Amino acid sequence: MEIKRNAYLEQLKIRKDNGMIKIITGIRRCGKSFLLFVLFKKYLIENGVDGEHIIEIALDGIENEELRNPKKCYRYIRDTMKDEQKYYLLLDEVQFMPRFEEVLNSLLRISNLDVYVTGSNSKFLSSDVVTEFRGRGDEVRIYPLSFAEFYAAFDGDYDEAWNEYMIYGGLPQVAQFSDERQKAEYLKNIFTNVYIKDVVERNKIQNMDEIGTLVDILASVIGTPTNPTKISHTFASERGDSYSNKTISNHIDFLAEAFLISKANRYDVKGRKYVGANLKYYFTDVGLRNARLNFRQQEPTHIMENIVYNELLVRGYNVDVGIVEVYAKNQEGKRLRKQLEVDFVANQGSQRYYIQVTYDMDSEEKQKQELSSFRNIPDSFKKIVIVNGTTKPWRNDEGFVIMGMKSFLLNADSLEF
Repeated sequence: MEIKRNAYLEQLKIRKDNGMIKIITGIRRCGKSFLLFVLFKKYLIENGVDGEHIIEIALDGIENEELRNPKKCYRYIRDTMKDEQKYYLLLDEVQFMPRFEEVLNSLLRISNLDVYVTGSNSKFLSSDVVTEFRGRGDEVRIYPLSFAEFYAAFDGDYDEAWNEYMIYGGLPQVAQFSDERQKAEYLKNIFTNVYIKDVVERNKIQNMDEIGTLVDILASVIGTPTNPTKISHTFASERGDSYSNKTISNHIDFLAEAFLISKANRYDVKGRKYVGANLKYYFTDVGLRNARLNFRQQEPTHIMENIVYNELLVRGYNVDVGIVEVYAKNQEGKRLRKQLEVDFVANQGSQRYYIQVTYDMDSEEKQKQELSSFRNIPDSFKKIVIVNGTTKPWRNDEGFVIMGMKSFLLNADSLEF
């Protein structure tokens, strides 16, 4: 089964021959190598590039062990280039090469060479690597399969696909498995032996149990505001351990740099400013999150929220959590300040969308809960509620858009309704 990654392929196409190093980043096992060595190579050949002008090097292969030496690799590339025509270098698992930054900077000086690289551990995937090339690194961020990509390759109807995706997520290898036990074991194994191991080794973390427990806590609180102080108190009360705020904050940063989790900042909509405390954290893949908790804590609304957050990132939005301050009187007539939450404030250029995610809005109480924040936002940007199921988009009397998850996920322009 070949899973199409057309959106990412298009990003490589438009960057072709732009004089920069194309750096394909993303969580491990999300499909970077497949994109480069299969889909992009096929595109090059179909568009007239001679196969002899495509240089492929997979540094994790034993057959290329010698090429992990930076000078030997550089010389091999130069020796392979026999003429002045354009060559395309596809270099996979570049972190296996010491001093790879120097090699790539040297390759930039070869005028007839177009360079594409990937890496598969947190040392390479760290978000600061692009700065190594002084403005000549062009990053293409890859995510696990979106639901639309997953569904296009799924053998079954929407409900079956949705239930599968909610539990096991969108890592391409998992999508290839048919056995549920195989999916679960794969996810649990790579979380510990690949992702956590990478973070620990890169950052020289001494206490692996601490960061493992931190991951468990973050997995338990997706969609819930928290901060290092709260997490520290959890450690103290439940485990009797001391885990300082600073260490927790650093460890969260390490997980984010490795693209395992993302942070959503809180934004005061009326005050037009960021509020520092109590961020929300989401997992790059919900299957990994669920596996970490042994597939317990399957709260559908929080998992839906995580999926919507990831989808907005895939579509290129900057995403925050919205806070709307309102004042109300209590039974004694005292004026009180309240904070209402908007699940997501999604920004792209001059466009902004306010988005709530909920399992349903069947009751009057639920409608009040989800719509109160919208009613107190003093601007005219579109306000959207995404509910579980297949509800087609419609507008209520207040102009708010209600749409089902299916409509949101399977239509790339769904926010434009």
